[in-house]
Amino acid sequence: MFYDFSRHWWLLVLNGIAGVLIGAAAFVWPGMTFGVLVLLIGAFAFVDGLAMLAFGLLAAGEGESWWALLLSGIVGIAVGVLTLAKPAEMALALVYVVGMWAIVTGLLGVVAAISLRKIVTDEWFMVLGGVLGIIFGLLVLAQPVAGAVTIVYLFGFYAILFGITQIVLGNRLHGLVAAVDRRVQQATAGSH
Repeated sequence: MFYDFSRHWWLLVLNGIAGVLIGAAAFVWPGMTFGVLVLLIGAFAFVDGLAMLAFGLLAAGEGESWWALLLSGIVGIAVGVLTLAKPAEMALALVYVVGMWAIVTGLLGVVAAISLRKIVTDEWFMVLGGVLGIIFGLLVLAQPVAGAVTIVYLFGFYAILFGITQIVLGNRLHGLVAAVDRRVQQATAGSH
């Protein structure tokens, strides 16, 4: 599972780039309407959900621990689709939905990191991403009447930090797969 997971390192990097870009957009246009914020968060949840679902399916195909990744992906996709399909209705519930989504996916990210700790040396990047999600969710739930601009900044900060952790982890996995490929080639050459 690890080898297959690391061979798809680029999914983490793409997920991270999307997070950084969406987070940067929140800082560049802080006066955006609340409706656009709803759509940004929906897009971020959907993209992140797709990436986590892909990793969950890869893990399930290898008979490895997959449920945390798969569940995280399903939650993210569901929040994204619901937010994009019903933006007016979701605007009222945005604070609670985003807060709970961030906490749940953060917790599931920590669980996934713990599951992978024996095979990934830098699993703390996944733990950091999960912890950032939990902190973001708690901050949002603690201030439900905060203005849209405050939520935009909190979300932008979270999305950028989360994106950076995903990019770093993806690049680490890319380096690991190259090392594994070299070892496989050396072992194959040595046996002939």
